[in-house]
Amino acid sequence: MNMRPVLKRLGGYVLTGGAAAAVDAGGFAVLILFGVTTLPSAIASFVLAAILNFQLSARFVFGHSPTGRAFVVFVGAALVGLAVNVSVTLTILQHFDRLPAIVAKIGGIGVAFFVNFALNQWVVFRPSR
Repeated sequence: MNMRPVLKRLGGYVLTGGAAAAVDAGGFAVLILFGVTTLPSAIASFVLAAILNFQLSARFVFGHSPTGRAFVVFVGAALVGLAVNVSVTLTILQHFDRLPAIVAKIGGIGVAFFVNFALNQWVVFRPSR
């Protein structure tokens, strides 16, 4: 298997995922600042980031038109990423209770990033056969 195209897409996904991560972390921080608890803040910020990530990833990373079908599959994959993101965030906070919530959230984002890339690469935007 030629890994060069995968690595190129991973590089693009770092940029689009970075933008989505900024929305995720920033949205989370704002919600926490306004007194929203951790779980709803984590979910809401993730959803906003997922919408942005779909649009950018479809167009600029995987070279696809963002269709309704792809969005439905993307949302399914994003739900897996959401479970990973929130689970890691909550697990970190449970084991390191003195750690700021935003640091735990960044850990959740990092783990979910690789899960989401793999799902997008090989499921959502897989090349047509």
